[in-house]
Amino acid sequence: MSVGLRGPTNLFGHPTDQLLAEVDLELSQWDSQPLKPASKISFGHFPLSFSASSQSGKTLKDIFLKHSLSAYVCGHLHSRFGKNLKRYHLSSHRFLSSQKFFQFNLNQNPSEGSKNCSFGAPPVQEFWEWEMGDWRKTRAMRILAIDRGHVSFADIDFKSGSKKTIILPTFPLDSRFMSTSSSHHEYECEHMLPSSYETVRALVFSVSPIVSVVAKIYDTGYENLDIVVDAPMTNLGDESSRGDLYAVPWNYKAFQDPSADRFWLQIEATDIMGRTTMTELRPFSVNGLHGKVSWTWKEFFVMGCQWEALYYPILWVSLYFLLLILLIPRAFLFFSRKQITYKNVLAAKGFISGVGLVLQELCNVPIAWFGFLGYLFYLILFPWFTGQVFTDGEDKGYMTYMGWAVKSSDNKSNHDYIGSPDVMVVVLPHLIFVVLPAILSSGALAAERVVHRGKFLSVSGKKKDDYSGLDQRSVRYDSRGNRRSKFHFGGHWIRLILLVLCLVICWKHFKNCRALMKAYEMNPLLHFPVYTLGIPLLLVYVIHKTKRN
Repeated sequence: MSVGLRGPTNLFGHPTDQLLAEVDLELSQWDSQPLKPASKISFGHFPLSFSASSQSGKTLKDIFLKHSLSAYVCGHLHSRFGKNLKRYHLSSHRFLSSQKFFQFNLNQNPSEGSKNCSFGAPPVQEFWEWEMGDWRKTRAMRILAIDRGHVSFADIDFKSGSKKTIILPTFPLDSRFMSTSSSHHEYECEHMLPSSYETVRALVFSVSPIVSVVAKIYDTGYENLDIVVDAPMTNLGDESSRGDLYAVPWNYKAFQDPSADRFWLQIEATDIMGRTTMTELRPFSVNGLHGKVSWTWKEFFVMGCQWEALYYPILWVSLYFLLLILLIPRAFLFFSRKQITYKNVLAAKGFISGVGLVLQELCNVPIAWFGFLGYLFYLILFPWFTGQVFTDGEDKGYMTYMGWAVKSSDNKSNHDYIGSPDVMVVVLPHLIFVVLPAILSSGALAAERVVHRGKFLSVSGKKKDDYSGLDQRSVRYDSRGNRRSKFHFGGHWIRLILLVLCLVICWKHFKNCRALMKAYEMNPLLHFPVYTLGIPLLLVYVIHKTKRN
């Protein structure tokens, strides 16, 4: 496609097989010299949690793991969902690995196995994924450095103004966001370059001349922040970098520890104007261990969930659940003479019996029950709506739960079910936040009428058949007694809440429809009448059918 999909169904990146082949070829050129490994960094827009597979089923993640990238730097989400939008990817050879769907923590712990230190051993397939903040909205900038194979970065926030001095520690690495399993393997097997471990290093950028740079290392092993290193650093005068590279020798073997966050590093720089700048404390592990970092629920939602893999399981679980809550009560009424009554609910005092009564009474409003069942089958078997699919051109298409089916105006090319799983942003909210509440609200309205009838008959002493013959005078008479007035007000209050809930469902639904109309230039009566009017009409019918005489 020469143009992209319109929003909101353009949430995912869709790499083609041709693009993946080109990326694979480009990265392969740097694998030809195993004795001089190169640090490979890839830049892209979409995070891998929102990157779909190609037509052949390949993904960017497969390519990056194959070539063991140092890092994949991306945007799209930026920092809207949190500051820790980072993820460590490690190859898993288990067929039914949960990593296909979820990664619960920022880091993955490598599986324990025998240490293979032979030079012919296959490399660890891994890479870091680092989401970047954006300059336009958050005034954030990232500085990234490669120091003798060690990749590090620092995020700079310019919201509070310009920075006179910027410091980027390049070694040792932050064990939370930069340590890799390959570094741990090289250290354990003593395959690392000793020269890259013998000094603490940092890049310093400043508008004024720097007069001193100090490296400080703190030990938290005794539950206190005890300083164990406080040493001035020397400017190496390395012209290969835009900043000044400072270093100080240290005995790195003294900092070996089974804990990845026992030792913490801080760099302090002072310029000629007397201004002091310090980095935040960052844990490090010279033996390449990973520090533990937990995502917030929002960070996990956007980084830890593989939404392409999750879409169809969530979709079919939702659809089966909706079908079952319609069909099981119907089958129970058909094959069993026993019914859940208001008295049963009072006796059981249980949530399940109350839900059973709600779903059972929906079956007793047959037009509504068949209407909801037919609406679900419509969503499964037929297009949801038709509209302008692409950001440019006159191509129209229709959307189903599988994606957009589009035929171009020249009738020569077809794009069957493009935009999958992007359509999940329309499909899943409609099923979960519109259809499901509408079914439960309709059943609750029907059950509320039955409960009201049961309470009224128990209070008035009338027979069940007398309820339908009550006139307005009996209702007025009932409202004069204290006991009956409380009952009448309570029943009215419950129904009023359910009516408000129905209004909220309709408001949510019409709000979504309005957004879709604007996005895809559609007429609700011409291009998606069933989708637009189905749920509201069913709710109106149930409200009318369950009103009191």
